[in-house]
Amino acid sequence: MTELLRAHGESVLSARTRIAPEDFRVDEIDAFEASGAGEHLLLTIEKRGLTTAEAVRRIAAWAGVPESAIGHAGLKDRHAVTRQRLSVWLPGREDPDPSTLGSEALRVIEAHRHSRKLPRGALAGNRFRLVLREIVGDRAAVEERLGAIAARGVPNYFGEQRFGRFGDNVAQALAMFAGRRVKREERSMLLSAARSELFNRVLAQRVRDGNWNAALEGDVFMLAGSHSVFGPEPLDDRIRERVATFDIDPTGPMWGRGALRTSEAVLALETEALVGDDAQALRDGLERAAMKQERRALRLRATNLQWQWLHDDALEFAFELPPGSYATSVLAELGDITDAMR
Repeated sequence: MTELLRAHGESVLSARTRIAPEDFRVDEIDAFEASGAGEHLLLTIEKRGLTTAEAVRRIAAWAGVPESAIGHAGLKDRHAVTRQRLSVWLPGREDPDPSTLGSEALRVIEAHRHSRKLPRGALAGNRFRLVLREIVGDRAAVEERLGAIAARGVPNYFGEQRFGRFGDNVAQALAMFAGRRVKREERSMLLSAARSELFNRVLAQRVRDGNWNAALEGDVFMLAGSHSVFGPEPLDDRIRERVATFDIDPTGPMWGRGALRTSEAVLALETEALVGDDAQALRDGLERAAMKQERRALRLRATNLQWQWLHDDALEFAFELPPGSYATSVLAELGDITDAMR
């Protein structure tokens, strides 16, 4: 895996997180209201110490439906307290009693009828509330770094979760591309890891060059809050101002078939960052798998960032992130943080 360089300077603290699941809280931000009628029961659940897949199995058994009848917008960590939506397809059936699903690990917060199955990605973002404990570091330096994160954002790296429990998903992807047979669900996971690794390499190079959050000649941009991309186009003050105000972000490649869309300096940078035998093998494998060239924002903005000191060595802070981004990217900019649950 690529070394993920910090954009805001050296570490300002060491700390531990997730000493208890309550130290890592994640709430989905809903993208829509329930319609109030239809064949699907839209549940908002709170889970503790469960993966989303485990929650799906419990809900399917509770409702007496196959797991394929359950929809969910995203995956949430096991070692956390999380709130998320799931839908249950119940055509012509009464709603099961939510109180019979309740336990310390899983409970229903809301239940409403809805017209459609909940698709993947159908959320506006995630709200995080994290606690760092056993902090060693200067309080003023920590708060200055938090201010820099709020003002400038952080590199939008794919987090370590993307690369497997033992960090070997990229090696496994290379083995798959070399001919090793894998199950369908594993194939999807390894393809994602391969694309993520190549993206992280490009982003790490731009962090190294100090231009991860700036517009360069030949950049392709993504409109904030969407997946709409445009460019390259001539670099001018209007483009620079839109980047400075977080209206648009420069992007990096999510590898697949087709030519890179960037040009000039950025095309040269992306090409150079992805040289080497293993990078070529990852690129070739993704193209043979019929993945398409796509783009991802290089910069991640943590909005509504707030913090408070619980003790001299304990800090609670909260922020919101768009879908598909990682809280670990924010944590990494603070310093060396040990995840007690890993």
